[in-house]
Amino acid sequence: MPHSTPDTRASVARVPRVLIFTADIGAGHDLPAELLARDITARDPGAEVTVADGLAAMGRFLRAIGRSGAESILQHARPLFEFQYWLLSRVAPTRRLAGRLLTLVGGPGLLALIERTQPDVIVSTYPGTTEVLGRLRAAGRLRVPCVAAITDLAALRFWAHPGIDLHLITHGESAAEVRAIAGARADVRRVRGFSRVQFEAPPARADARHALGLPARGPVIAVSGGGWGIGDIEQAARTALAVPDATVVCLCGTNGRLRARLDAIAADGRLRTEGFTDRMCYWLAAADVLVHSTAGLTVLEAELCGTWAISYGWGVAHIRINNAAYRRFGLADVATSPAQLAAALRRALEAPRPRDGVYAALPAAADAVLELAG
Repeated sequence: MPHSTPDTRASVARVPRVLIFTADIGAGHDLPAELLARDITARDPGAEVTVADGLAAMGRFLRAIGRSGAESILQHARPLFEFQYWLLSRVAPTRRLAGRLLTLVGGPGLLALIERTQPDVIVSTYPGTTEVLGRLRAAGRLRVPCVAAITDLAALRFWAHPGIDLHLITHGESAAEVRAIAGARADVRRVRGFSRVQFEAPPARADARHALGLPARGPVIAVSGGGWGIGDIEQAARTALAVPDATVVCLCGTNGRLRARLDAIAADGRLRTEGFTDRMCYWLAAADVLVHSTAGLTVLEAELCGTWAISYGWGVAHIRINNAAYRRFGLADVATSPAQLAAALRRALEAPRPRDGVYAALPAAADAVLELAG
């Protein structure tokens, strides 16, 4: 009779291993990855969580294109960015070819990292890695369950994939588009946890203003260009300063040159600039209205704080599609010129926005990931 070795995993609780892929492109991918990792270890201190830059794992060539190349194109060659996006999102043969090439070039690097870390579940907060993971999973080359963390409202062609096991969304309105891409039976869940925990119970407007040293009275308008400080921030600031008695706060992210230019604008002390900040909840709670250029989580976070959002200053490619969805669902106003922005500011200041009362009761993304890890 052959000797049999007992299965030790049946008698000893297995430590869950989670691999999270992100990308150093602004803060829209890194921050959700960081927060998810933190929440997982808070729930299970023994969990082994690895956060890795998916672009770096896919190789220097793709990182150069996706990181350094993308930032240069966004800042200096928007028509080229528009053309690239149109080819990838609207032309099916080009999209399929791009997906195959991305998997051919980047797949081996991702698989090598997966082999080294031996995860029980993989999460992707970046659509480039989500596309590759979905293709690898669908082709049977990857047997580890995969989760897509979707933090945009619309334009989700590379955020979702039929090969992905679980799609976690931040906007309930995104579910229909995700299922149109991933399939009618796709597991799609709206969750919390990709924004800082403060957004589950934001401070009162008066308290936020006091904490930040802002005037207790008069309109406060926040202007943001995302982590990279992109978009027509200077014109947005000038338009906002035309609002009587308004205090304007420009959130410049890592764009030091933008901040220096804005600091040179004389505004009788009514213009304030800030660099990259981890107090976004306070800035949004303090403001009556947010003017934002890059869509994404910041617009959702403004809603959670009871702050009207206006998308302005960078309506290109996927932002244009998100803008159409903001209008369709009534989640944010959209302006394409200074005159339209001025009108949108007037509308926002005339009607205060109620705070979202649902978000804090949503299931946590970390729980869904640990559940899939088994």
